[in-house]
Amino acid sequence: MTDTAGKPVGPGPGAGASATGDGLVRRRRRRWGRNSALGAAVLLVVGTGAGWAVYARLSANITADEAAAAELARYERERPTALVRDAQNILLIGSDTRAGDGNGKYGKDAGTERSDTTILLHLAADRRSATAVSLPRDLMVDIPACGQQDGRRSDPVFAMFNHAFQVGGSACTIRTVEKLTGIRVDHHMVLDFSGFKEMVDAVDGVEVCLKEPVDDKAAKLKLPAGKVRLDGEQALGFVRARKSLGNGSDTERMERQQRFLGALVNKVRGSDVLLNPVKLYPVLDAATSSLTTDPELASLRGLYQLVRGLRDIPIERVQFLTVPRESYVYDANRDQLVEPEAERLFARLRADQPVVVTQENAQEVPGQDTGSGAADGPSPAPTFRGRTAAEQTCE
Repeated sequence: MTDTAGKPVGPGPGAGASATGDGLVRRRRRRWGRNSALGAAVLLVVGTGAGWAVYARLSANITADEAAAAELARYERERPTALVRDAQNILLIGSDTRAGDGNGKYGKDAGTERSDTTILLHLAADRRSATAVSLPRDLMVDIPACGQQDGRRSDPVFAMFNHAFQVGGSACTIRTVEKLTGIRVDHHMVLDFSGFKEMVDAVDGVEVCLKEPVDDKAAKLKLPAGKVRLDGEQALGFVRARKSLGNGSDTERMERQQRFLGALVNKVRGSDVLLNPVKLYPVLDAATSSLTTDPELASLRGLYQLVRGLRDIPIERVQFLTVPRESYVYDANRDQLVEPEAERLFARLRADQPVVVTQENAQEVPGQDTGSGAADGPSPAPTFRGRTAAEQTCE
């Protein structure tokens, strides 16, 4: 089985307040310039005939997942209800399909595809934090009966999580996630190998730090130790590699993917991409190419509506973690949820309550919800093992 990474949503900068009136004006002007760059680009391309062609091309790059929308509508009554207005949950799916331009060299096209990288991205209602939760591909879960490409319906089954995407595509994966977590999935995005590589190349590569040299023939990856800038092809090998990096586990690979996505977020935020039209277009082109989304997001305008809400999230509040998991009791090569820690995490995301992460190798620390109203004050929020995007830079 192979992995690919989903595309992170790049939040905008969150500047601090100035003590002076002039400083506050300058701060607002800088933030407005950065945060409205994508919006200005959208307005610019629709302002002329040539610009409209560019806008149409970018929007046409995106494939609307109409089949998933129809399948989800069929099962609307069984889906969870959103508990907090304006909070959003987006399922990011990395597809290992070998079909499509450039994907065939990564293996034979067997007519199926798997979701070996799946991330549930929670955006707080106040848009002051974002939490990305990796769901292991080998997690044993209940998969419902799902519609298949041949028109038949699969039987309900207890199987590995990535089996849901293989038998029923994104709709089956969404229904499986909702059944597992009780969290309503508002939007979804599916990105393949080519789209991931193009996104990395569009930002001129992403810097990572390696403790040891890497020589992985399977991933076609050979890198020196230390600070390395990865291009798209190298980045794909880096997030897919398994045997040559870490302890060879999927948990280690998910953590590496999280570190890379954090570094990518830092790269976009720290560069002048959003302010430079020459650099912005290839990023937009890469971001929309090889991308399949729910119909509501399947346009440049739809994506902008989503991105504009992320502009004020501080980089230190963009968090990555893996759902609490352990080896499956009947098969050490499979995973199962660690309870009650996993349900605590899902409950906090459902209620849009703060999730605190730490890099310490500790179990989740139990605690009552913040604001519980206890006589001696609120108990601290539980802490989960993870990291923030601010912690992904090389030292």
